[in-house]
Amino acid sequence: MNQKIILNTIIFIFFTGIDILHAQNEENKINQDFELEIEAEYRYFYDDAAFNGQKQHFPSVAFTPEYSLDWNKGYEQFNMTGFFRLDVDDERTHWDIRELYYQKAKKSWELSIGLKKIYWGVAESNHLVDIINQTDAVESFDGEDKLGQPMVQFTYTTKNLGSFNFFYLPYHRKRTFSGIKGRLRFPVVIDKDDLQYESSAKEWRQDVALRWKHYFGAFDVGLTHFYGNGREPLFTFDPLGHVNAFYPVINQTGLDLQITHNAFLWKLESIYRSSKAQDFFALVAGLEFTFSNIDGNGLDIGLLGEYLYDERDEWALNALQNDVFFGSRIAFNDTQDTAILIGGILDLESSSKIFSIEASRRFGSSWTAEVEARVFSTIDANEFILSNFKEDSFLRFSLSKYF
Repeated sequence: MNQKIILNTIIFIFFTGIDILHAQNEENKINQDFELEIEAEYRYFYDDAAFNGQKQHFPSVAFTPEYSLDWNKGYEQFNMTGFFRLDVDDERTHWDIRELYYQKAKKSWELSIGLKKIYWGVAESNHLVDIINQTDAVESFDGEDKLGQPMVQFTYTTKNLGSFNFFYLPYHRKRTFSGIKGRLRFPVVIDKDDLQYESSAKEWRQDVALRWKHYFGAFDVGLTHFYGNGREPLFTFDPLGHVNAFYPVINQTGLDLQITHNAFLWKLESIYRSSKAQDFFALVAGLEFTFSNIDGNGLDIGLLGEYLYDERDEWALNALQNDVFFGSRIAFNDTQDTAILIGGILDLESSSKIFSIEASRRFGSSWTAEVEARVFSTIDANEFILSNFKEDSFLRFSLSKYF
């Protein structure tokens, strides 16, 4: 995290804190809450490493503190979420401020200032429209984990026209890749500091984004546009075959749509991204059908299917150009909150397949156990991304304690 951002955020929070203490009285009571998650994790890669220096066993521990504060009858609040992991892979040993922001709400508008996480999208297998935050690529394979993004967010909600979100993003955060000991990496270790920018302002380019969201009966629709430094580095090759990677300046327009009809959820995400280096279209389309309360025991089983398409060629930092996803979401709805997600992605143009299973269960009131498995099967040698991971099938076990 850039030191200037940390300093500016601390100064802002300091003066905000003075205002809070000055305003405190019996009618303007301050409510606060603190939680801490401590996670012990073990990842085991059961195939021999493809590249020199890689390990098979990865024990680690992670800490996630969360603090929240609200006043003015809940119309003003401060939220903080931190994260730190200690791992065998030096690059996976990292810390981050996931969220650290002040928020003020009125009847029809809301303002947030600080570091925040924003999620857009409806699909299960690939979140195309989710563009605000940088992916924490060393934390998880599926891209679900994100880094905190410095921003100013203004939301205006109307009665009949939906909600409008405006984002000012003053700083770009680079993606981190696995180190020499880590798995799920390329033959050559990529140092994030070696990745350049198309923009002369580099990470300080001032980016903007907007989103409109509304409901029409069974239709839930969102339209987005982003202009600024892309979150994915673009790989290019010079005449000698050397790889160059940089963050291009992009325009990305996105659509996410979900239709709810009885037990069906119909889902669509699509984007069109343009830049000086490349223009392309991509989409994810599919459905989810849920069998609810089977045998009257509260068991829900959802069946998922999605088609993934991306116009980019095989050199894109994305392995999902023409694929299908299938899966099942199982929720036991018991007191232990037991849940299982099983899925697979099949490439329609090659033999490549990825299978996965994720399961979680709570024990007592403060313990949670998780199991995850990823299997890379018959990966095609022509796959730019997946061919590097073909020996990286793994099992992950974690146990978390909440305080």
